[in-house]
Amino acid sequence: MQPEFWHDRWRIGQIGFHQAAPDRQLREHWTDLGLANHSRVFVPLCGKSLDLLWLREQGHSVVGVELSVVALESFCMENGVPARRRTLDDFGVYEVAGLHLYRGDFFAFTADLLGSVTAVYDRAALISWAPELRAAYVAHMVEMTAPGTQTLLITMEYPQAQMSGPPFCVSADDVERLYARHHSIEKLSRHDILANEARLRSRGLTQLHEVCYRLTRL
Repeated sequence: MQPEFWHDRWRIGQIGFHQAAPDRQLREHWTDLGLANHSRVFVPLCGKSLDLLWLREQGHSVVGVELSVVALESFCMENGVPARRRTLDDFGVYEVAGLHLYRGDFFAFTADLLGSVTAVYDRAALISWAPELRAAYVAHMVEMTAPGTQTLLITMEYPQAQMSGPPFCVSADDVERLYARHHSIEKLSRHDILANEARLRSRGLTQLHEVCYRLTRL
């Protein structure tokens, strides 16, 4: 989607994708990655997710990148995060112990800004990209991460014809096509979540599954 789309969604508060608690799949499967508590974790398109705080509570140093200044300002105000603001290259940076959040274009983010990370947490990034942008997103992630990097990837599967994204349907075949060249892929779980998603049912969905993968960078 174009940047203006996301700026508008945040400006008018149309953010049904935001969760009021840390993600269930994150809490259930994070330990499957086998990370040390002090690991550095990257969260692309992080919004104002409470998952950022949950990951920090596990002892991790968390790096996020987000397009919307509304999202990051809201994250700090709503959670009492006393972040120091500064400017670096094309990004606004919000810093507090254990959190480094960058406000700007994901595709302008670089490996030098990210630094060395042990893991990636992707709940809302891949499913937010239209199909024609996914390959570029994955390629950029590959450029920024080293072999051995673990990714906890959460996707949604539903009949794409029933609803226009985002969130977009990402099938197991899509994951294989996008990631298999540079990652090993392990499916951790697949859950029917339609009954819990009134918002998406109202958009016409009759099937909806949430799928969690562990990816290991080769």
